[in-house]
Amino acid sequence: MPTYTALTTLTGKPGAEALGDAMERLAPEPTGVGVFEVEDGSGLWEVGGYFEAEPDGAALALLAAAFDAKPFVISEVPETDWVAHVRRELAPVQAGRFFVYGSHDADKVPDDCEPLLIEAAMAFGTGHHGTTLGCLRALETLIGQGFVADRVADIGCGTAVLAMAAARVWSGTILASDIDRVAVDVAEANLRANGMIGQVHCVEAAGFDHPELQASAPYDLIFANILKGPLVALAPDLTAHLRTGGYAILSGILNEQADDVVAVYGECGNDLAGREQIGDWTTLILNNKA
Repeated sequence: MPTYTALTTLTGKPGAEALGDAMERLAPEPTGVGVFEVEDGSGLWEVGGYFEAEPDGAALALLAAAFDAKPFVISEVPETDWVAHVRRELAPVQAGRFFVYGSHDADKVPDDCEPLLIEAAMAFGTGHHGTTLGCLRALETLIGQGFVADRVADIGCGTAVLAMAAARVWSGTILASDIDRVAVDVAEANLRANGMIGQVHCVEAAGFDHPELQASAPYDLIFANILKGPLVALAPDLTAHLRTGGYAILSGILNEQADDVVAVYGECGNDLAGREQIGDWTTLILNNKA
């Protein structure tokens, strides 16, 4: 049975949230409604809903007008076996010594690599996105410079691919955290799939707000592959949990946002030690001089 999406954009968070609430009361009722800030500095917010039956176009038009939003774009989503589709589309990724792959490509794993098995069904953090790939390349850069970390934190870990990459090359205290319980469960499943139980400890937390994250500080290396807004908000706390001389690898940053992030972290005492653009995304390596 086909499903449908209805998407619009408007300016400002309060109006977007109010429109999202109003969509919940539509008939037919949406199976889900999302409200997201468009991460391009435009100030726009996207509001969208998923429907199992074709939505009422007239009702959506009235809502768009009432909330000063753009007209809704209604699309039919064809039935797709997304896991099979992703498996076809996602080839293994090589980032220096790290080889990220799905089980369907197990026969392609080279002998001289650090393999990281991430299933295609777990799409956030497979290594194919420019942000994750950039973080793996940044880690490879630090390793090539002789850097060794005894304490590592992966904040907003998703699949925990970055924490696992660190655990492939270093023993020590490695923590992976995410605000989303589902992500933590996925991270733990990936550790089991890679035979790495005990090498990385996963916790549910916002930022560093967890006793285990605080007790293990200061860290030699902190990953934070999230988005500009949370990264900026996290800057003082992240720096406080990073040892002097330690490194932070940051991503989830659009190219045009990178200078702002560098400036905020610079004010906290971090120097820019590396920078790479992959597509629309920038990854930063920062060194704590505080």
